[in-house]
Amino acid sequence: MLTSMPHHNLTLLGFSPLKSSSFALFLRPFSLYPVFASSPPPPSSRRPRAAGYRRSDPSPRFPPRRKWSSFEEEEKNSRQRKGMSSDSFEFNKRRAEGKDKIDKPKKSLKRNTRTLNPTNTIAYVQILGTGMDTQDTSPSVLLFFDKQRFIFNAGEGLQRFCTEHKIKLSKVDHIFLSRVCSETAGGLPGLLLTLAGIGEDGLSVNVWGPSDLKYLVDAMRSFIPRAAMVHTRSFGPSSDSTPQIGSSKPKDDPFVLVNDEVVKISAILLEPSRSEEPGSKPGETSVVYVCELPEINGKFDPAKAMALGLRAGPKYGKLQSGQSVKSDFKDIMVHPSDVMGPSVPGPVVLLVDCPTESHAEELLSIPSMNSYYSTDDGDKFVNCIIHLSPASVTNSPTYQSWMKRFHSAQHILAGHETKNMEFPILKASSRITARLNYLCPQFFPAPGFWSPQHATDSPNPDSFSKCFGSSVGENVSAENLLKFTLRPHGNLGIDRSCIPSQLTSSRVIDELLSEIPEISSKTEEVKRLWNGLQNNKTMVEEPWLNESTVPSCLENIRRDDMEIVLLGTGSSQPSRYRNVSAVYIDLFSRGSVLLDCGEGTLGQLKRRYGLQGADEAVRNLKCIWISHIHADHHTGLARILARRRELLKGAPHEPVIVVGPRPLKNFLDAYQRLEDLDMEFLDCRNTTSTSWASLETTTTSPEKTEGSLFSKGSPMQSIYKRPSSPLTDNASALPYLKKLKKVLGEMGLEDLISFPVVHCPQAFGVVLKAAERKNMTGDKIPGWKTVYSGDTRPCPQMVEASKGATVLIHEATFEDALVEEAVAKNHSTTKEAIDVGSSAGVYRIILTHFSQRYPKIPVIDESHMHNTCIGFDMMSINMADLHVLPKIVPYFKNLFRNVVVDDEDEGEEEESDGNDGLMISVNKVSSFFRN
Repeated sequence: MLTSMPHHNLTLLGFSPLKSSSFALFLRPFSLYPVFASSPPPPSSRRPRAAGYRRSDPSPRFPPRRKWSSFEEEEKNSRQRKGMSSDSFEFNKRRAEGKDKIDKPKKSLKRNTRTLNPTNTIAYVQILGTGMDTQDTSPSVLLFFDKQRFIFNAGEGLQRFCTEHKIKLSKVDHIFLSRVCSETAGGLPGLLLTLAGIGEDGLSVNVWGPSDLKYLVDAMRSFIPRAAMVHTRSFGPSSDSTPQIGSSKPKDDPFVLVNDEVVKISAILLEPSRSEEPGSKPGETSVVYVCELPEINGKFDPAKAMALGLRAGPKYGKLQSGQSVKSDFKDIMVHPSDVMGPSVPGPVVLLVDCPTESHAEELLSIPSMNSYYSTDDGDKFVNCIIHLSPASVTNSPTYQSWMKRFHSAQHILAGHETKNMEFPILKASSRITARLNYLCPQFFPAPGFWSPQHATDSPNPDSFSKCFGSSVGENVSAENLLKFTLRPHGNLGIDRSCIPSQLTSSRVIDELLSEIPEISSKTEEVKRLWNGLQNNKTMVEEPWLNESTVPSCLENIRRDDMEIVLLGTGSSQPSRYRNVSAVYIDLFSRGSVLLDCGEGTLGQLKRRYGLQGADEAVRNLKCIWISHIHADHHTGLARILARRRELLKGAPHEPVIVVGPRPLKNFLDAYQRLEDLDMEFLDCRNTTSTSWASLETTTTSPEKTEGSLFSKGSPMQSIYKRPSSPLTDNASALPYLKKLKKVLGEMGLEDLISFPVVHCPQAFGVVLKAAERKNMTGDKIPGWKTVYSGDTRPCPQMVEASKGATVLIHEATFEDALVEEAVAKNHSTTKEAIDVGSSAGVYRIILTHFSQRYPKIPVIDESHMHNTCIGFDMMSINMADLHVLPKIVPYFKNLFRNVVVDDEDEGEEEESDGNDGLMISVNKVSSFFRN
């Protein structure tokens, strides 16, 4: 199959030498031209991963690396023989053009079909604690049966949560949204994409929601395959003529969504009560879901059957199945009620999302709820009610009066509770953050959710409770993984056995000190780095750490000038240890800029700064810049924008400026029909250096705005050039450019310049440059320059933009041994990223966007790290500390000395909840750091 692919799929392009410096990136010749860009090479041809030594094989898993100097010379000679320019670089042209999807076989995206088990030996509802600590998203609820799974709400972080707690999303049959907004559905796009990528055919899932769901689906079409959303179904009256399930029914009647031998799930619409205009705005409709299990038949009594003249045999079975039979010895009909004990009513669970007191007033008056109340008219007994409503609503007199209508129901309050803020839900990443904080608090400040008063172990008031059962009718605060058992009937009630033990920072540090006793001395050495007292042994081993030259832009720089906060350093999808791309540029009192905004970015801000601190960080956002339309770089944007709108409601403020590729505007425009995002959009192509130059002249040539790499007549013209839209025309964009220029000036920035890179259609990198300032003697010195690559192959445009940069934040998705996969997917290896910075004369390089195959730390060649550091989630790099940055790298060897990347080990590691996996075996040799 591979040999049938045309050779132009993976192309070597030649370019003229750059004016000031040549692009000295020499890659190994790509020997497998016919490789699909959308998938890695087959296992037989793929390079083995750098993962230390196999257990049964004492030899390394791959041959020794060749010296880079001989590598360069060999590559140079090869290119000269082929007549190529020394500035050639290698990339997948079809992927860059967006044509690689044509090469992929179309997936049918099958839905799960399983034989149901009506008897259901196990059934329960369980709280999935997404957002319980950070309060950035709505918790989800799992309804579990032997052969079916249902999830209610899919907020940001659901995938990451399920990965950590081993909940297989591939087995989920239906997802129900209690409201359609970023709080309840922020994780849905990523989830649909992940399911679509499972197996050869992919998976799809039924998604249910009120009529507003169609707005979300329309928005997601800009970056999610249509096949992944064919099973999205909305119900209830629509504001337009679009047909909906039950659109002709009165809104107070329940909508039956699922009705099989296992469960009946109905939806009751809830709209805010209004004295003025009827109807609700998009996003205001909420849902009460009613889950009813079938009744359990009573026990068959053989003695009664014999007394009525029945012989043992098939007629017994018919009676148990509900059929009447004729007596064998008497002239009578025997009915099931004659020989069966009383049936046990099936459990009933309500999931209630009542976001405002106005909704609560409406809840009191819904006629379809009458049959569930504990009154003479009520014919259904409600066993459990899960309240997704916020505490401000559940504590209101109106809501409390509604709750009292259920005399014996178990109430589980799953709205945001203060007690859940004290301990992290994502324990694996929290452990690593706490350990890094112990080693180097200067770059890894204490997490925002562990305040000093919670630094020591505090008892869990519920830990002394019995695992099963609770007082009938009492209110219970939801906890992560709390269950309410529905089957078997004998265990009906609360089950606390799955609630994880609480994690505290002191416990994490105790574990660390017992595993690596010498880490305490390393911590002291790190402290001395800031005092200029370096360890002599370290300096001898790493002579490049003696570097003392500091750029003039950092002369006497203040700590409140700028800080880089890495909120997400992983790629593709969130994992246990790394969230997806987001970089927060904190300019302190002058505002802030966000570079990319993957799913869960708001939650990461809260983990870094705490709840109040994160809200302040969101308020201070002046500009959000998005590199490209891939989901791992922008699906957290709607949640951030919605939260900013909430925080600034009623206060005088300016809309935030969002700079991104044109397809992002299509998504935001469609999404704003659902939620007001309070933003203004500017195309990346209007923020190139040539576009900024046109701000004064108001005229420019479209070809010139693209830069030399993508200019007219270049081999890459087709990759970057696309039809213009109203906001990509420079004349139309001038008002937005002027506003952005003003905002940049207020933040002390001179430039925000986008430049095209080689990854997918309309992919960009960005340059942020601070304005000049005066030093202590009154002389003007240049401002710092920070460059962010987005996703890209190494290319001349990347080097050109990075020239003289103070900091280069560059993606390093793959290790050096996987260069072929990097080319196929238009990403960079660690060495390639470092070479870009070295060619451009960058002062400091920060590597990020690591493949999730490296769960905690990537494979690196330490000999190349003289001005480079590995990025971690929650890492905060103040400009005043840049001189120390590379000196920290050797200390990671101690903290991660036994970490390996091995498929077998990863499986073992996942099975242990009590171990964060940092230390796997003292007998294994780490290969993450290569000398």
